[in-house]
Amino acid sequence: MRMKATLDELLCSVELLEGDTALHDVINKHISDQTQAQKSAFFVADLGAVIWQQIRWKSHMDRVRPFYEVKCNSSAVVVEILAALGTGFVCSSKHELDLVKRFGVPAQDVILGGACKQLALIKYAAKHGVRLLVCDNEAEMRKIARCHPNAKLLLQVYAAGCEHEETAMPFGCTLKDCRHLLECAKELGLNVTGVKFHVPSCCVELEAFTHAVSDARCLFDMGMELGFSMSILDIGRGFDGVEAQLEKVNTALKPMLDAYFPQSTGVEVIAEPGAYYVSAAFSLAVSIISKKTAAQDAKQHDTLSGSNEPGFTYCLNDGVFGSFAYKLLEESVPVPTLLKEISAEEPLFFSSLWGNSDDGLDQVLDSCLLPELSVGDWLVFNHTGASSLGVMGGTTQPVHYIIYAQDWYEIQNYGVTLDTALKNFSLVPCFQKPTLSKSAISTPA
Repeated sequence: MRMKATLDELLCSVELLEGDTALHDVINKHISDQTQAQKSAFFVADLGAVIWQQIRWKSHMDRVRPFYEVKCNSSAVVVEILAALGTGFVCSSKHELDLVKRFGVPAQDVILGGACKQLALIKYAAKHGVRLLVCDNEAEMRKIARCHPNAKLLLQVYAAGCEHEETAMPFGCTLKDCRHLLECAKELGLNVTGVKFHVPSCCVELEAFTHAVSDARCLFDMGMELGFSMSILDIGRGFDGVEAQLEKVNTALKPMLDAYFPQSTGVEVIAEPGAYYVSAAFSLAVSIISKKTAAQDAKQHDTLSGSNEPGFTYCLNDGVFGSFAYKLLEESVPVPTLLKEISAEEPLFFSSLWGNSDDGLDQVLDSCLLPELSVGDWLVFNHTGASSLGVMGGTTQPVHYIIYAQDWYEIQNYGVTLDTALKNFSLVPCFQKPTLSKSAISTPA
């Protein structure tokens, strides 16, 4: 069973795991493969988890075509797999445009995202035939008219109604500003082809989708009144990767789409999932390179760990200026698990985790409960696939790709065949080490 070609000029091996091989077994293998002087952090990525997310998407959101948001995780392996599965892509940089182009993604399946784009990027998109561009203000329209007059605009409208967004910067124009922008596009000779909105995944008020689809319908009518051919509705990227949340969104969205954008209208409905595909698929292994006692308030320790013992501060071989860069985006870091086995009676201590930059911003976790650890111990952070590889210029650690044999065969039973479409991979049978069952740890689902 083979899949072939180059990834950053190198052939990428995907480890095919047999039986009940656990994620921790894979991590231990790659730790032992490193020399003592080269113990570096690394990711393990379960490609089966990515493909299963596509199967779940088709099951729950069959009418909505996904366009993967590349900036969420720019792994070339992930991009090629999703391209083979038929997704589109949202790019926000020249590097991302080049990446999807490398895998033969047609220009019509690419959206140039981002509310504010450099002129050079707009020109680059025009040169390579990428015509779908997101826009939400007049200044951006005038740039696009100057550099890319043949563009098709998705007008981003602000989706109100989610209380979690009250303190965040709102992106998108308000409904009352839309007519002015549509008239401006008309005056500039630009083509507005659709509407985009975004309801964040943290929004529990599913009525926000009701308001957003209703507003989009108003904007469609407004655009058609001005002579635009409105044909695309983009429902944004508000999907966290949990199947229950996907089901809830579909429950709220489907009747609204049937009412306002029935299939008979010919409107194409798309979305921009990013974290949905990759969050649970990636796990990050880091080691402790320094340790010191952190004298803390005894009462605080008594509350957290049941003792008055002081806590510990640990320094890791990766940090906020690397794979944890998403911490600077005010996203939460998951509590890690310890790679080695410990007794259930082992006491827990209030601990803080830091990167190794000696910078006050390089705090990975300010507080978590851990047993006392030693230099050289390893921690595993699950659900680290979103905004962790290369985000904000952070360094990218090595990634080891795996797929479970059971997943590989079950996926093919769903009609997903990748062996003829992918060009960058060779499947390599890997060891079976049944000391831990797959269900014994938190593996990507």
